Amino acid sequence: MDDFLINALLAGIGLAVVAGPLGCIVVWRRMAYFGDTLAHSALLGVAMAVSVDILPVPAVAATGMTIAAVLFWLEKNRELSTDTLLGILSHTALALGLIVVSIEQARGTGINLMGYLFGDILAVSGSELLWIYLGAALVLILYAYHWRALLSISVDEELAKIDGVHISRTRFIFMLLLALTIAVAIKVVGVLLITALLIVPSATARLFSSTPLQMVLLSVLFAIASVLFGLGGSLYWDIATGPAIVVASSIAFFVSRLLRFQ
Repeated sequence: MDDFLINALLAGIGLAVVAGPLGCIVVWRRMAYFGDTLAHSALLGVAMAVSVDILPVPAVAATGMTIAAVLFWLEKNRELSTDTLLGILSHTALALGLIVVSIEQARGTGINLMGYLFGDILAVSGSELLWIYLGAALVLILYAYHWRALLSISVDEELAKIDGVHISRTRFIFMLLLALTIAVAIKVVGVLLITALLIVPSATARLFSSTPLQMVLLSVLFAIASVLFGLGGSLYWDIATGPAIVVASSIAFFVSRLLRFQ
């Protein structure tokens, strides 16, 4: 097997292992729009990374964490709803990203915009693979450490507060974990598709799960299967790999739903 295929497979599996567990929290807490906001901000991080000549992953992570911190600060003022604030932040970050991209293109700096929008898993390098696994390991360690708190606030924030869970801190930690995951994922499925990989495998796993832990484990399996079938379909039919992974995941969801509720 060629090296680029091995790197692509390892990158996809590394992302799937972390996207599944985080996706469960996103589904439970109905935070899909927040995931989209962080994904849109990733383009700004990529453009800034290119402008200062550094790897995109740390720049995207820093940008996502900044957006999460700004949202956390804005939410303290309840004059506007969370979805309104997310809409403002999402489109502002995307617009700023496009402006920086246009400036860099005018300077003659090459930015593979389509690759970052839709992913380019077949072009993952050894250094990028290292970033993916380091980021995934950090996210999983923090996720496991805060598992009970994350589960508690997903079930009922009021009960979690009574049990001694620090609601604001736990929510902010989850925002940071999601930002880091999107930074890790941008090379695999791209800015526009990462939210789908977070949500769809977890939604599929929910159809067959009776406990939260079971849903987390099944979501990882469905995410890995999506990567395998998407990568295989991409090579066989010569189609874009990132979208192929998302389509494979969506097919699994609809087939599972038909089988589960027929």
